[in-house]
Amino acid sequence: MEAAQSESENPNLVSDNPKLGTVRIPNDGNGRPKGATNKITRELKEMILEALDNAGGAEYLCQQAEKNPSAFMTLIGKVLPMQVKAEHTGGMSLEVRFVDS
Repeated sequence: MEAAQSESENPNLVSDNPKLGTVRIPNDGNGRPKGATNKITRELKEMILEALDNAGGAEYLCQQAEKNPSAFMTLIGKVLPMQVKAEHTGGMSLEVRFVDS
């Protein structure tokens, strides 16, 4: 069984000066769980989704794809995952056309 780590060996100490006493990092070890979003980011996403819903949802996005294809494709590039992992056993084709406005 390992011995308990002494305070002087603890990397979470800011200071172990006898004159100052032991000073620890506030809330050490109590951070957000991995992958959790902070409150402001979560609330902002909720507001954006509410605004999209109020504007017409998917129908509004379809209109924007036709009216503002550059902005729409930028949006798509930001919301789709950067890496897609999938298995496909059949044939597939993809056609991308850019139309001058």
